[in-house]
Amino acid sequence: MQKTIYHGSNKKIETPIFGAGKPYNDYGLGFYCTEDLNMAKEWGVTLTSNGYANEYKLEMEGLKVLNLNSPEYNMLHWLCILLENRTFDIYSPLGLEAYEYILENFMVPYEKYDVIIGYRADDSYFSFANDFLNGSISYRQLCTAMKLGNLGEQIVLKSKKAYKNLTFKNAYRASKEEWYPKKEHRDLKARRDYLDSERHRRQKGDIFVADIIDEEMKGNDPRLQ
Repeated sequence: MQKTIYHGSNKKIETPIFGAGKPYNDYGLGFYCTEDLNMAKEWGVTLTSNGYANEYKLEMEGLKVLNLNSPEYNMLHWLCILLENRTFDIYSPLGLEAYEYILENFMVPYEKYDVIIGYRADDSYFSFANDFLNGSISYRQLCTAMKLGNLGEQIVLKSKKAYKNLTFKNAYRASKEEWYPKKEHRDLKARRDYLDSERHRRQKGDIFVADIIDEEMKGNDPRLQ
C-alpha cells in the first residue's frame, strides 16, 4: 500500500538524505511529512521566504509503523517522546517532577520503528504541553487543546528502509504572501480557542499531572484513554 505524503521546505528535495536535518524535532532525527498538501505549503514558507511542498509516494509494505493515535497509546506517550527530544520551559518543582515521571513511565521504543505517525507540536501545541506539565491544565484539557487548529497528523520517516521506500513525484511552489498568513492564522486561532474554551474551565473529575504522579498512573490506565 502506498501513501501520498508531502514535505514542506524552502527548496525542492528530490532525494531526502538519511541522517540529515535537526535532531531536536518532535520525534528526533527524521524526515517530517504530512498527508495534507496545504499544510506542507504552510510548513514550507517563512515570513521572508517562499517554499515548496514536495510530493512523494511512500510504500508502506514491510515498514514497521508506530501510530501514536491508535487506541493502545494515549496523549502521555506522545508527550513522553516530545520531552525526550524538545526543550521544555519547566518553571515549577511540579513541572520537573512531572517531566521525570512521564519519561520513566510512558516511554515507547520509538527509535525501533521505520515510520512514526502522531501529532505535530507547533508553537501553540507546545505551549499547551507546557501548561499541562506545570499543572495549569488537566489531562482532559490537554487532549482537547491538541485538536485545536486542525493540524492533523505528521508522518515521520525514521529508518534507512523508510527512506528507500520513498519516491519523489513533484514539488509545488508556495508563496510567502499566500501561505505565511494562513500559517500564522492557524496558530493564533488555536491559541485563541484554547484561551476561550479550555484554559480556565476545570471540570469535576478532571485529572491533573499531580494526580497522575500521586496515583502512579501508567500507560495502560483506563482513566487516560
